Amino acid sequence: MQLAELLKDWPCSVTGGSIRTIVTGVEDYAQAVKPGDIFIVRKGKKTSGSRFVKEALARGAVAIVSEESISLPITDQNIPFVWVPNTALFLSYASAKLAAFPAEALTVIAITGTNGKTTVSHFVSQLLRALHKNVAVIGTVGFFINGQKQQTIYEQLTTLQAKELHPILKQCARNGVTHVVLEASSMGLQQHRLDHCDIDCGVFLNLSEDHLEDHGGLEAYKRAKKRLADLSKKLVLNGDDNFCRSVGIYDKKKSCSFGFDNHNDLHIQIVSESIGKTVLCLQTSSSEHIVEIPFIGKYHVQNAVAALMAIWRVGFSIEEIAEHMWSLRLPEGRLEKIDNAFGIDVYVDYAHTAEALQAVLQTFDRSRTLYLVFSCGGNRDKAKRFAMGAVASKYADIIFLTTDNPRDEDPILINESIIAGFTEQQYYEIYLDRKVAIHKALEKAEKGDIVLVAGKGHEQTQQIKNEKFPFSDQQCVRDYFLNLMPESGVE
Repeated sequence: MQLAELLKDWPCSVTGGSIRTIVTGVEDYAQAVKPGDIFIVRKGKKTSGSRFVKEALARGAVAIVSEESISLPITDQNIPFVWVPNTALFLSYASAKLAAFPAEALTVIAITGTNGKTTVSHFVSQLLRALHKNVAVIGTVGFFINGQKQQTIYEQLTTLQAKELHPILKQCARNGVTHVVLEASSMGLQQHRLDHCDIDCGVFLNLSEDHLEDHGGLEAYKRAKKRLADLSKKLVLNGDDNFCRSVGIYDKKKSCSFGFDNHNDLHIQIVSESIGKTVLCLQTSSSEHIVEIPFIGKYHVQNAVAALMAIWRVGFSIEEIAEHMWSLRLPEGRLEKIDNAFGIDVYVDYAHTAEALQAVLQTFDRSRTLYLVFSCGGNRDKAKRFAMGAVASKYADIIFLTTDNPRDEDPILINESIIAGFTEQQYYEIYLDRKVAIHKALEKAEKGDIVLVAGKGHEQTQQIKNEKFPFSDQQCVRDYFLNLMPESGVE
């Protein structure tokens, strides 16, 4: 594509070089520039991309795009310099245009919320596949087509950068995918990663205090989340959540709510609960539906119904969706049960906010002894630590504090903030080696007890200082039980 074609619908000014220059890609990371790319200069938290213009040109950049004035080296002054008012927004637009706006050929559902994005996105995929649709999911645990994880070389982000997202969407369309489910993180929305992605339905699950330090406060966090409403043609809202309900006030025509309160467009009633099963009655203004799901607990009910609502809003009937709700399965690292031969119910879950931790802990039988292994991540969201301690102390019998991703913070101080939320009688132990903490909990647990390892879920690494070390909660649990098994062999 000629540079002139790429720029013709975008506010900009061009100096130097030729607007007939052929552009084959867009990149904002100098070390990744390939010949034919335009290099977009963006300001980071610590430095500006302007420092890397020379490297980008050396690697074959055919144009430079910036929102600040830059003097190109004398030897490169025949390279087009493009000024735009907002480089993040232009990166989104250019990525979509170079890929021929692939989202327009797909039905796209985007899901946001402090908790539950991954679970709901995979529920949507499972239901659509049951309805004979080819579905892609792009989110926290990776890129999937029809439930099969795809290999990618991209940095693992909840919401991919636009330069990576649109080529993947193009690949999906070429491979016969008809529906795409995206996780829309607050940072992804704030950084315009989805601005030129045609979104048919945006889903709002909940909002609690998380990532506040990244955004500069709660109100900025809310504004970032609300951007999904502007980008979506239709909305599905958890009407029991104050923030989500407020989103619908601005455009009631495209909003549809669900929840346990009877003011919602789809009213949820729990008819019965038994081990591993909930029967629901879902009521609209004109119909009533009995639905069974293979989970218990309000949190799982809300996530399952959110998935149903999203699919309903893109053209399917509740009746045809409902018959597949019983087949739903939780994704990796979401209340994932680790089987063993010792009668201990061991679960790994990603819960890393007070609300998510409480939702998981509430699903367990309170008559059984519950062991909890967890901590909080470092360098962020310090305010939630006390609240997580209070929730843990309310539900867990014995707590094993450890490390999550401590990053640059002292894990002892992190855990002290959590302990401040405990009740006075709470019994706990501290092991800063996460492997030791998990193994100590399993060692103490007996047949019939429950062990929950929370905070990291699907993650395969642990970040300490600036280094990431291989670590899997699931594998750590399996290794413990494997070491208990008697060795087999032939004498």
